[in-house]
Amino acid sequence: MAEDDPASELNRQGIDVIVLEASPNIGGRVNSTNTKLGSNLDLGGQWIGHGHHRITSLVNKERGTIYQTFSQGLPTVVHEGRTVSLFSPSVLLAIIYLIFLEIASRIYVPQSWIELSVDRAIATFVPSEIARRLLRLLVEVSSTAELSLYSVYGFANAIPLSGGLMTMLGTEGGAQDCLVVESMGITTSMLASELSGKILTGMSVTSVSQSESDKVTVCTASGRQFYGRKVIITVPPPMLENITFDPPMPPERILLQKNTRMGVVYKAIAVFEKPFWREGLGGEFLVLDDPACGVFDCSSPGGPGHLFFLVAGTPARQLDALESDSRRGLLLSRLAQHLGNRVLHPVDWHEKAWHLDEYCGGGYLAYPVVGTSDGHLPMPHEPIKNLHWAGTETAQEHPGYLEGAVQSGERAANEVARALRGAHADDKKEKK
Repeated sequence: MAEDDPASELNRQGIDVIVLEASPNIGGRVNSTNTKLGSNLDLGGQWIGHGHHRITSLVNKERGTIYQTFSQGLPTVVHEGRTVSLFSPSVLLAIIYLIFLEIASRIYVPQSWIELSVDRAIATFVPSEIARRLLRLLVEVSSTAELSLYSVYGFANAIPLSGGLMTMLGTEGGAQDCLVVESMGITTSMLASELSGKILTGMSVTSVSQSESDKVTVCTASGRQFYGRKVIITVPPPMLENITFDPPMPPERILLQKNTRMGVVYKAIAVFEKPFWREGLGGEFLVLDDPACGVFDCSSPGGPGHLFFLVAGTPARQLDALESDSRRGLLLSRLAQHLGNRVLHPVDWHEKAWHLDEYCGGGYLAYPVVGTSDGHLPMPHEPIKNLHWAGTETAQEHPGYLEGAVQSGERAANEVARALRGAHADDKKEKK
């Protein structure tokens, strides 16, 4: 069960539902926990972007406390231990390339860019090392794609769906606009409570069969079978490889599965007694040294200090072989020169590598590989007989965000409800 869960909406409409969750926990790409200081934090989806009214409504329904992400303005750019002026030629050059891509995304994206990876484009056309590193980091943290596998075409076409690059990368007024004191877990808990007794965890689906009698049979690894008239699948395309479909999926759906990959992303949050960094440079950094990462201040008003680290794309894999203490030391040490030695001694440390999660396979979302026209956002979601598709990848607005997940769930639920009402009306006519 995830934030895009359409079962709650169907349940509200009086339609009998059951949710099969492969993981032992509910939440999907939402993962909330508590700290030693009693505060709440999110290791999965956490931000409410500006104008993300659906997820805002869910939080408000549960009386969650929404607060503005703290920002002192523009982030501090760090390279080789030194700060880089935002007005340096390298940073200005990177901004020029971003403006060009923003304009192209809204006017015309050449089809030939499908064959051009983001990594190769940056290496070929950007002469400055610092500008190259900055551009790679910004694309990685906004997409979680491995840039050697991601086309410029795919990235450019995704930009308008999220409101533009400045929105995607921005804090105040952007995609990182607000957070929730109680964590996003309050929304998944609320949806789960509405479906009390109808959610089964630890249920890995192995096969989905559609019969001629409009009955769908779902089999799980435990040997249990479930039957229904409609099935909504929220699993991203790359994660469907272990599920057998009968009849087989059409060729275009198989290509979608084959030609997409899950994003690669590592998140960590260091917890301190207070956000002491606000006394100086603030808590927003773009660290360009390997592994490149973004740093954000996610501390709630009056609460302890939460310093959030985001390593995305190929750089995230550099952390996989390290022990937790080594990862923590590496990430924190690069800020010591700017924030002082206090940053080396957090009270608590939480981390999650989403690309190592056996159930989600990665985050924030799936993306199309370079050279293919399959899987560009929003990903296809046309029903296949009695199978319907949801998931943030299929959202028409804000794919990859919690807002997109909720939108896709609402759409899929409405599709199923309309189809079932139509079938019910047909049955009545036949009886007459």
